[in-house]
Amino acid sequence: QVQLVESGGGLVQAGGSLRLSCAASGRTFANYLMGWFRQAPGKEREFVAAVSGSGVRESFADNVKGRFIISRENAKNTMYLQMNSLKPEDTAVYYCAVGRTGWGFWRPSDFDSWGQGTQVTVSS
Repeated sequence: QVQLVESGGGLVQAGGSLRLSCAASGRTFANYLMGWFRQAPGKEREFVAAVSGSGVRESFADNVKGRFIISRENAKNTMYLQMNSLKPEDTAVYYCAVGRTGWGFWRPSDFDSWGQGTQVTVSS
């Protein structure tokens, strides 16, 4: 079972940027489809972005497309989420997870091995 640890969250003003990191344990990180999700208070956990094991394929939720960049460094067992032009509605706890169902399946139930999350707060 892979273990994931997110970091990089914080407080930022609207229009600013943050880079989240997701560090993974284990030797087979490059085999995993990885995703980022977020959950705001009182709301369901929602898909943000995903990247294939090789890093070649990417997918984004419509509300972050063009603002967020997902990447990974398999040699470092780490995935990143570069968040630009942040908006107050991006405020949430951000989680990384391992995709198990396959490409194109972006429900939280299609992922496991969730990290503990990192808080992102965007002030207006």
